[in-house]
Amino acid sequence: MSHHALSLALALALPGIAAAEQAPTEFDDVFVTATRTPLSVESSVVPVQVVDREQIERSQAISLLDLLRGRAGLDFANQGGTGKITSLFLRGTNSNQVLVLVDGVRVGSATSGMAALQDLPVDQIERIEIVRGPRSSLYGSEAIGGVVQVFTRNAGKGLQQNLSLTAGSNRLRQASAGFSNRGERGWISAQGGYQKTDGINACNGSSLLFQGCYVEEPDRDGYRNTSINVRAGYALTDALSLEGHVLDASSFNEYDGSVFGGNEAENRQQVYGGKLAWKASDTFSLTAQVGRNRDEADNYFADAGGRTFASAFDTRRDTASVQGDFLFAAGQQLSAGVDWQNDQVTSSTAYDVADRDNTGVFVEYQGRFGAHSLQASVRNDDNEQFGNHTTGSLGYGFAFGNGLRLTASAGTGFKAPTFNDLYYPGFSNPDLKPEESRSLNLGIAQYADDWNWTFDAYETRVDQLIGYDSNFNIVNVAEARIRGAELTGYLSLAGFDINAQASFTDPRDRTAGAATYDKLLARRARSSGRIDVDRGFGPLRLGITAAGYGHRFDNAANTVRLAGYGTVDLRVEYAINDAWSLQARAANVFDRAYETIAWYNQPGREYQLTLRYRSAN
Repeated sequence: MSHHALSLALALALPGIAAAEQAPTEFDDVFVTATRTPLSVESSVVPVQVVDREQIERSQAISLLDLLRGRAGLDFANQGGTGKITSLFLRGTNSNQVLVLVDGVRVGSATSGMAALQDLPVDQIERIEIVRGPRSSLYGSEAIGGVVQVFTRNAGKGLQQNLSLTAGSNRLRQASAGFSNRGERGWISAQGGYQKTDGINACNGSSLLFQGCYVEEPDRDGYRNTSINVRAGYALTDALSLEGHVLDASSFNEYDGSVFGGNEAENRQQVYGGKLAWKASDTFSLTAQVGRNRDEADNYFADAGGRTFASAFDTRRDTASVQGDFLFAAGQQLSAGVDWQNDQVTSSTAYDVADRDNTGVFVEYQGRFGAHSLQASVRNDDNEQFGNHTTGSLGYGFAFGNGLRLTASAGTGFKAPTFNDLYYPGFSNPDLKPEESRSLNLGIAQYADDWNWTFDAYETRVDQLIGYDSNFNIVNVAEARIRGAELTGYLSLAGFDINAQASFTDPRDRTAGAATYDKLLARRARSSGRIDVDRGFGPLRLGITAAGYGHRFDNAANTVRLAGYGTVDLRVEYAINDAWSLQARAANVFDRAYETIAWYNQPGREYQLTLRYRSAN
């Protein structure tokens, strides 16, 4: 099966019935995030991309930022290398306007609204699904720019073991090991990982100029991450199955900061989940899920005099959902469900309100009529803080034949204010309303056995953005308009696998009367691209990845300009035998110096060597 630029993921053993567009088999490239039901990639009416385990291992990436850099619609701002705070901008939207899921569980801080992407270890990931465009009509808050869902390592057929050992520049040390076993009815997968690096000097800040991190600490800022992931399931009967999962990632991070904010952090990401699936018949299935995400961030200040506590922001998010899928006619499916969510905050800062509930109810229809396909959904969220909010989406696809397909979609989205927005002492407003968005997307794509391409153009308008008025009061005052286009392609030719993608984004401040009117939104590049070329020669495989971004501005006034940049990575892999392989990588081979945030450094040229073991099936 060919490796598509959009995805190469085999269907997992997912409960429920196939989506109406096309009934995927175990050999199809499928995703579940865009519709909450399994659907083949080629049948989607919204832009999607999947990065699977084979692509992850081939890339030799050591972080999510490393893995996803340059992919269609994605941009990042990073505070100084591996393990440092990373903001994800999807189609030009804010990082807290992107929903992040891990195995179906919402993750992220209820105080800042951001997910700690830098602490999700790549060695624990089976695949990543990316949906570009609003999905609030299925998921509720945050899904304005899109959804990124991380699926952790799963069990294959029979008993399997794996091991990887990596050493590299800046004293990178990394190890991962695990096993899985899938029998006739039950399965289990367990994986442990460790990563440590001395890092680079994260920030060239200045206390005199009051820039960057506001301090002068020209030292290496290291990072350490220890993680474990366990997934297990059992088919109680032919129609009823139960599964559970846990991901625990603990990290220690050094950064440049003062006694007020700290310069060391102990972070922890915990994701728990359980699912009960009942396939009552070929036409009806019911799924119940529960989940919990703990996002813990404790900060300290360390110097020659010792270590002192600075702050703690620990949040807990509990979720539960029930979803039913009903295939009421050939090519016609109706899904309906209820989601419940509770956010709680435990912090060294006293918040006036420390918990809130949200209940969402949604209905989705998917249908196929010959060459025509239709997807529509509507959702109402009842939030304890701001009341009810309704969102919807509508998508249409038309197949011309020969793999050529036209799609059009429209949707609304919203983002609930965070606890910092609402209740942080002295800098909040409990009367804030949700941010709201309206989006349109037009796409055309063509799929063949050895090549494919997709092109999408879109516009998103966001109203009631949370910002500050002339008196520095936090209010729903700002507006934004984002226009863009994305092109992806895949070609298999003469033994070469070529994947390419390019994006253009025009994210503008459209706040009437503001000094920043029509300025570009901060820290987003207008253009980006990536190309991966791989070629095998018997047991030897060579690869090159080139990625780049255009210039960006570090501030809303567009007076601080950060130059564009491009990096080139070289990769080689040698299969010693069916089980063992040796990989080597040179990243940023031209040693390009660049910044994605003013005054914050990025790694220069780096090398790494990896030994991998994977037992044969």
